Amino acid sequence: MNDVAYIALGSNLGDREQHLMRARSAIAELRDTRVIGVSAIEETDPLGPVDQPRYLNQMVAIETALAPRELLAELHAIESSEGRVRRERWGPRTLDLDIVCFQRQTVDDPDLRVPHKELPQRAFWQRELDELRSHAP
Repeated sequence: MNDVAYIALGSNLGDREQHLMRARSAIAELRDTRVIGVSAIEETDPLGPVDQPRYLNQMVAIETALAPRELLAELHAIESSEGRVRRERWGPRTLDLDIVCFQRQTVDDPDLRVPHKELPQRAFWQRELDELRSHAP
């Protein structure tokens, strides 16, 4: 079953724009997936208690036949390819990819919640979703 997924991209280490560009390209290459929308890039303050650089954030809308867990595994592989190392929660990272929501699916498991539980607290995600949805076919 195809569904539309909204993926948040964020980077605050290294060449942030290049990390986002390569992530967009890698997402576009996923099997049974096509990018149908890309939001503007926005710079935001980091969240959480760790002192760290500002983030570049962006969101992509994809049409995909991948199940939520399959998509998450693919996104983790893309993060790893960009040098992401999971050390501390809310810490700095070369690339962070989050499934924000699907158009028709939800997931409520301990290690995967869709819509993402932080969506209500992240105004930039809400702006990016609004931008993508306003240009949807």
